Amino acid sequence: MDNTKIKNIFWDVDGVLADLNFAYYHFLTNHPNYRDQYKDLKWEQLPEVLPIIPEYGALELKTHPELGTEMDKDFCADQSYFRNRPLYPNVIEVLKELNERGYRQFTMSATFDVEAKTAYLNDILAPVTDFLIIECVQHGAFMHDTAKIDRLKECYEKYQLDPAETILVDDRIYNQYAAIDSGAHPVRLRCEFTSDLPEELAWIPEFENVEAVKNWLLSS
Repeated sequence: MDNTKIKNIFWDVDGVLADLNFAYYHFLTNHPNYRDQYKDLKWEQLPEVLPIIPEYGALELKTHPELGTEMDKDFCADQSYFRNRPLYPNVIEVLKELNERGYRQFTMSATFDVEAKTAYLNDILAPVTDFLIIECVQHGAFMHDTAKIDRLKECYEKYQLDPAETILVDDRIYNQYAAIDSGAHPVRLRCEFTSDLPEELAWIPEFENVEAVKNWLLSS
């Protein structure tokens, strides 16, 4: 991938722009349905409670062995937990600088509640919504749907984007395949509690935060 040819950036939100792990920790330790069981949970123990599936590569409530479906529904149903995912440091500053450099920027966030997620994104990303285009996609089957691929392709046509000039920055491993299958370039962000890429995807550039992605894009 030639980083100097990139003109368009699709940012995944959870694990890239916003700290979903933070939300999960406070959900498990404070929600009335789970706080008795997890009141003594330590931050570093999160992967023990939410095992990381190799195809996913990051924490997910649905991976809990017994209560995954129930946890996911409870999390999405309560806005005090659903919205409790702060932006990572310097996200607003990085997006503003990349906009000044001429990059077109979008969110590409998958969710089971598009209306609630869109409202959250417009709120937390309010300082940059004058140029950042908010796109959310409705989840299909967990890890096995083409929702993100289809929405990316729709956006290429809608906004007249060349996928060869486009990157998707995402922490989830199965979404690296989505980027590739849509014709864009995959870039992986390694938030805390992520597992390594499979060998066949080891060529994908990985970064620890959005500032590192910016520095890579702006390097010649």
